[in-house]
Amino acid sequence: MNSSIDYKKEYLYPKLRKKRYAIKYLNTALADEDPNVALLAIKDIVEARGGFTDLSRKTDISREHLYRMLSRKGNPGFKNLLPVLHAYGLDLSVK
Repeated sequence: MNSSIDYKKEYLYPKLRKKRYAIKYLNTALADEDPNVALLAIKDIVEARGGFTDLSRKTDISREHLYRMLSRKGNPGFKNLLPVLHAYGLDLSVK
């Protein structure tokens, strides 16, 4: 098995299930100049907290659309991004 997959499943995902850690993880990703880093962070949070099928049920956004919008080429708008964050008790703010 790939060592990055092991790391995610054994170390990162259990931490991302905690709201406080997920917030820190996402804020760190949002500080990066590359917007893809934030998309990858959101994708990690989704996978850690039940996956795309579960998120699709919570947001009424199709699983396929969720995969596309959180892909490397994805470009989610607020209309779709906010429900994803809200599904996990997260919110977007500016400081």
